[in-house]
Amino acid sequence: MSQDISYTAEEIAKLLKISKLTVYDLIKKGELPSYRVGKQMRVDASDLEAYKNRHKSGAAAAQELRRTDTPGDAARHQAAGAVPSPSGLGTPGTLVITGQDISLDILARHMEGALTGFRPLRSYAGSLDSLISMYRGESDIVSTHLLDGDSGEYNIPYIRRLLVGSSYIVVNLLSRPAGFYVPKGNPLQLFGWTDLAKSGLRLANREKGSGARVLLDEQLRLHGISPRNLQGYDQIHNSHLSVAAKVASGEADIGIGTARAASIVEGVDFIPLIQERYDLVALKKPENEQWISAWLRILRSETFKQELRAIAGYDLSLTGEVLYES
Repeated sequence: MSQDISYTAEEIAKLLKISKLTVYDLIKKGELPSYRVGKQMRVDASDLEAYKNRHKSGAAAAQELRRTDTPGDAARHQAAGAVPSPSGLGTPGTLVITGQDISLDILARHMEGALTGFRPLRSYAGSLDSLISMYRGESDIVSTHLLDGDSGEYNIPYIRRLLVGSSYIVVNLLSRPAGFYVPKGNPLQLFGWTDLAKSGLRLANREKGSGARVLLDEQLRLHGISPRNLQGYDQIHNSHLSVAAKVASGEADIGIGTARAASIVEGVDFIPLIQERYDLVALKKPENEQWISAWLRILRSETFKQELRAIAGYDLSLTGEVLYES
């Protein structure tokens, strides 16, 4: 039955003979109701059929008006609703917020309460994939915590390289400690990046493009340590929690992540090594102006910060501060 069928953005692009980017634009404008399954945005067949029928009837009505009405008559018909406007369907536009930290869920909830005409959607992608999705036009607010090892700077070097030709704003969300997950008591005495050279270490690793994976790879490069020395380097886990759980179970000796996961998973100690800056990026486009100002007010509000303060390990000293604008 049609109600049991759903399509990916790529499948819809093929069905409608349009680009995948246009599909995402229709989703963001609210013309195609959607929901997320894992990392994929999906649209039910019934919603796709309703979209097609709306535009078929709209095109037929417009053709009839052009054939029989004067320009003044057509304007009056359109004002009365005879020709439905694609951007006036009554469905709120969506704002896709990417990233995996719980602070983004809190932000989405605040934005949903403060904004009219926009509905925040969450996408749980890593930092590099988030920036790439923004470049492709698939995300509206992306989070990133990517260390550039050569400069020691977080995020902005990557943003400059990936969002070439775009106008954007970079705002701090928070800072938080990152480091090692080790078994309780740290039996192998792992206290710094050079300890990754120890023979026989079993690693629980993150996926390419995640902030934790970039942090690890940059430190291996800077300290001249080959990834081949780490057993399990190519075995991928998609969250801080799953990495910490592997260490707690004894299946790995070490993992890279943030303090919060270690506080949740029993049997793990956390060795802090770096304070990472967790920033948000939004494109400065005319259609984004109406929600960017509200977004900044939320980030700077005491109500929002109060909720973040309840989460151990967050440094909010720069929260809401604009760090870079292009």
